[in-house]
Amino acid sequence: MRKPVKRMTLLLAAGLCAAPALGQDWPQRPVRLVIPFAAGGNIDIAARIVSGRMQDLLGQPFVIDNRPGAGGLIASDHVANALPDGYTIFVGGNGPLLFMPIITGRTQFDWRQSFETVGALSFTSLVLQMRPTLGVATVKDFVELAKRRALNMGSGGSGSTNHLSSELLQTLMGARWTTIHYKGNAPAMTALLGGEVDFSLEQVSVALPLIREGKLRAIAVTSRNRFAMLPDVPTFEEAGFAGFEAVTWTGLFAPAGTPRAAVERLSGALRQVVEEPAIVKRFADLGSQTRAMSTAVFQEYVGRENVKWTAVIRQANIKAD
Repeated sequence: MRKPVKRMTLLLAAGLCAAPALGQDWPQRPVRLVIPFAAGGNIDIAARIVSGRMQDLLGQPFVIDNRPGAGGLIASDHVANALPDGYTIFVGGNGPLLFMPIITGRTQFDWRQSFETVGALSFTSLVLQMRPTLGVATVKDFVELAKRRALNMGSGGSGSTNHLSSELLQTLMGARWTTIHYKGNAPAMTALLGGEVDFSLEQVSVALPLIREGKLRAIAVTSRNRFAMLPDVPTFEEAGFAGFEAVTWTGLFAPAGTPRAAVERLSGALRQVVEEPAIVKRFADLGSQTRAMSTAVFQEYVGRENVKWTAVIRQANIKAD
């Protein structure tokens, strides 16, 4: 968590800069969208999809600022300590905001105290997929097989959404398997196709081409609703695991103390953009869904996610390598 003296200095500076209008005239200059990963990743693409429309609606450029490193903590810490004037916005996800601070033990910021939640951007489902030769067609088949013999799962990295989802599923299913971590989703997929591992929980956008080619078999999706591009694949809830949902989400966050008027104006523009049919389709083509959420609703959602995944991380004793 940031030091009180530094925090007070930032708030005083913001007050001197923004006091006359209290954010009512925001924005008056370009807004930086700080991305926690390199260009080309899911969060970066999501930010670029909406940035142009945000610029159209609010009349100022929205500039992409990639600050990769430390699993996203470099970018999140940068925004947490930025001047809270509405011109530095974090495009964050569950990894940098919720998972990594616990896994690494770094406490430079706390999402509740360090950020103002602005709104949700995108939600990407995972799909339980495996080699067809495994002979598994349903979640029930998978659970029975996992209880009968040793299985290996390929993960894109320790502490990732697919890793944590795997840990939660093992608890819910009463089955155990070995998770093998690779340095990214691509090598994990290569390992699955090559028979080094038996199955994986992968983002739909990554898995879809191979599923369509018949090289992998989709068993269930981790979203609360079926995925339009895999209409015959059930959710885990439909397969008997009530309330189970595990998605990679992305949203906008401003430094704590940002004028409320600026936060609400940004939130309103974001809600409008993510409901536009053209934007909805662009995300759907990437395997993602959009949900328009107010600042309060999004904050409640992140809070529930925090409780759920903190318990998973601590129960599985997941720590940084």
